[in-house]
Amino acid sequence: MKTISHHAALVYIMVVVSAADGSMSDRELQAIGELTKKLPIFRDFDHDRLLVLAQDCSAILQEKDGLAAVFGLVKEALPAPLRETAYWLALEIALTDTQVALEEVRVLGTIRRALGLDRLVAAALERGARARYQVS
Repeated sequence: MKTISHHAALVYIMVVVSAADGSMSDRELQAIGELTKKLPIFRDFDHDRLLVLAQDCSAILQEKDGLAAVFGLVKEALPAPLRETAYWLALEIALTDTQVALEEVRVLGTIRRALGLDRLVAAALERGARARYQVS
């Protein structure tokens, strides 16, 4: 199995969530681009590679057992502290469209388990993400 960088792993996670409902919306793609430009973890990321990474991930997802392969690459590439970051990024992309599709909820659960995140940690990240998008 090839290895990927931690940047690629984080992009892969965002692509997986975006593609969970069968399509990647313009809002989701824009959010991925914005997150990679503003977050400190992407400070030394080559933004010219974003489209290539998204296409690479999409190609892997099209293969038999592609989702498992992506999760294997991601888990190998991410140290434990960045796994929480990956889950938070997944939540951000899922909430981009303001309504989280059932497929995205399922994928989020799969991501949480694949990354080995504690349920309480995941719940805290989920609550924080919901609070960020709360409207009156």
